Amino acid sequence: MDTVLPVITPQNLADGAADALLLGEGAVVEVPMLVVDLDAIVDAAIAARAAERAMCTDRLLVGVRRTPGPVPVAVADLVAALDTTIVADGVPADRRMVGVADPDAAVAELGDVVGANVHAAMVLGQVLRLSEELSVPAAIDVESLAYSTLLGTPGFRHWLQQRGPRPLPPRAPQDPVLVRRDVDRLRITLNRPERRNAYGAEVRDGLVGALRLAIVDDTITSIVLDGSGPVFCAGGDLDEFGTTPDLATAHLIRTRAGAARLVSQLADRMEVRVHGSCVGAGIEVPAFAGRIVAAPGTVFRLPEVSMGLIPGAGGTVGVPRRIGRWRAFWLCATGAALDADTALAWGLVDEISPGL
Repeated sequence: MDTVLPVITPQNLADGAADALLLGEGAVVEVPMLVVDLDAIVDAAIAARAAERAMCTDRLLVGVRRTPGPVPVAVADLVAALDTTIVADGVPADRRMVGVADPDAAVAELGDVVGANVHAAMVLGQVLRLSEELSVPAAIDVESLAYSTLLGTPGFRHWLQQRGPRPLPPRAPQDPVLVRRDVDRLRITLNRPERRNAYGAEVRDGLVGALRLAIVDDTITSIVLDGSGPVFCAGGDLDEFGTTPDLATAHLIRTRAGAARLVSQLADRMEVRVHGSCVGAGIEVPAFAGRIVAAPGTVFRLPEVSMGLIPGAGGTVGVPRRIGRWRAFWLCATGAALDADTALAWGLVDEISPGL
């Protein structure tokens, strides 16, 4: 799918190029994403007007800069107002940017993803912007309400049809979460290696129960979360997707029976040790912890947009608080695999330890 992406300059943006009606006949989204050429010469006044317009537009705005090095000071506020910016740089220090070898190819790839998953991609951008200044509990609620909305879209229904009917996963043959206490330290281990420690109902409930111990017992001064087997956590258990009886109940389960809010409350006492694959909830939940230590070779991925959804275990809240909403948008929208070294450079993890 080769989506044709309209390219505009900051001057065009300042003049209202992104302000046309979003919905066409039949409420079809017209032009969900625009590319802003940041190599175009622009003065500070025009860039400031473009930034104001960018903050108000309904469309996704992705900057592209092919010239290596930092962006000019004149367009810094404009870059901050965009959803993300793709640049020709390895790992830029500025977290508003994603460095790639070929910016044009990366933008085209992102455009294809947005074109194939319009509702999910646009809701993702809206949620990241809305949540930026909210408290963690409020931002988790926003994410979950948006997630519930997407459960009713053609994109998710199409994914369910492609997946086909599946039986519910069997009950764990052992304790799905191991909990051990050593004086003032609580060790929690995800323990469904036969299902790659998928964040299904049993693992979620076991993890939440263990975290609640630390909430009510302040003599526990250190909490370590890890996973058994070759993978820390492969994300939500796909066999359970779409099985909750109604959307309101699903929202309450995600927000009041999930682990993200508890991990955020325990952040200053909590370390998560990850290895192998950390997919979906496998990085969404750890992102709230005060410290994440990764084994070499660990890979991180947020694939939900390709399913017609957005992250639903706190990923639009914890991840951007670590790496910025701009890189979070790119990571979520593309579903790209992020290696441990880049995750460390971005701040998604705090240490790479060969000892894990």
